[in-house]
Amino acid sequence: MQFDATGKIALDQIYTQRDPRAYFSTLRELDYRIPQLAKPYFLKFIQEYREASGVSAPTVVDVGCSYGVNAALLRCDATIDELYERYCGVDARAPNRRELLTRDRNWVRSRGQLKNVRFIGLDNSAPALSYALAAGFLDDAVHADLEQHDPTDQQREQFAAADLVISTGCIGYVGERTITKIASASKKPWMAHFVLRMFPFEPIAHRLAELGYETVPVTGVFKQRRFASAQEQSLVLDTLSTAGVDPRGLEADGWLYAQLHISQPR
Repeated sequence: MQFDATGKIALDQIYTQRDPRAYFSTLRELDYRIPQLAKPYFLKFIQEYREASGVSAPTVVDVGCSYGVNAALLRCDATIDELYERYCGVDARAPNRRELLTRDRNWVRSRGQLKNVRFIGLDNSAPALSYALAAGFLDDAVHADLEQHDPTDQQREQFAAADLVISTGCIGYVGERTITKIASASKKPWMAHFVLRMFPFEPIAHRLAELGYETVPVTGVFKQRRFASAQEQSLVLDTLSTAGVDPRGLEADGWLYAQLHISQPR
């Protein structure tokens, strides 16, 4: 079992497969649930933006979207357990990628409940983006690593359409460089980021403040997933201690926890 610099188990391989089966089968074992917990907050966020802006058909950029999980949950009014069954159940073992995509496209057509919302996915995994686009979860995609590179002119045009920016777990691997590049290329979109407590959001909030944003943390914490092992838990507890975060009653009891940060233009 390998770990990254933060102490978390390294799961890079599940994000680069040609379809989401390895992704969901691995994360199901860890009881990964943050997209499900985030869903009602994102729905409320979209509705509040519509009412405040008068924009009836907003564009949402999902940072670190992988296989379009947030878009699938929102667009199809699905649950994370439904997605686990779709890609880990008996019916998912035999189909090839083309057959899975056909099944997903039919599902989106039959279950598409969230009308007049456009989803753009940002990720550095081309296979994951390709699948999410072909399945119909995403309307557009940006394949980029904005921590290392500036967006191209075409990517800036894509970000310029953003009304809202969301994420569920990528902060810590991407930071203020990515978030401020998106904000600078667009019309100050509203932002909602679920961030593991081990990763401080203050550097991003500070950079957003320089761009005219105010950031407010939402009260409460959200279970992200179980620790993969006692060793991972021990390493993450060390990271939390270094960051000055008290894990008692939370990470110390076996789960990774996230907080929600809302950033809106002043």
